[in-house]
Amino acid sequence: MKKSLIRSIKKILKLNMKKINKKLFKKVMSKFSTGITVVGINVKGINIAKTINSFTTLSISPPLVLFSLDINASYLNKFKKSKFLSINILGKNQTDISNIFAKKDPKWKKVNFDLGEFKTPIIKNCLANLECKKTQLLMKGDHIIFICEVLNASFSDKIKPLIYFDSNYFS
Repeated sequence: MKKSLIRSIKKILKLNMKKINKKLFKKVMSKFSTGITVVGINVKGINIAKTINSFTTLSISPPLVLFSLDINASYLNKFKKSKFLSINILGKNQTDISNIFAKKDPKWKKVNFDLGEFKTPIIKNCLANLECKKTQLLMKGDHIIFICEVLNASFSDKIKPLIYFDSNYFS
């Protein structure tokens, strides 16, 4: 009886699985809930930032995080050359900020921020902010992975996260 149950389960699973392609992969991965971050740099006094949801902790000791950027992302070369960067973890009321920095040429006019110790743009009223030093770049597939050591950090216990799931924001 156990063997027939296992065969039935395998058959059901096999029937639901499909050969992977770009469209299916993107749809499947949209089912993974993520937070939203804005990664920022300062290049000769000019702030540049991108909305990122490919962000995670890599190591506790030393404190390392990583994120990735598409090889066709705007300002990619500036991000690659920058030594320091900020990672701003957005709160539930910051959908507009996420949308601003998801654009190809974002404008900072409506964004309230300060510069951190390493002159990176620290967006105010975020769930958390990190100031990091880039330590390594890795090219994988169509993205570049940025590995960064966290130098400074702050957070709020009062702000709820902005969540991205199934290509929509939730708060």
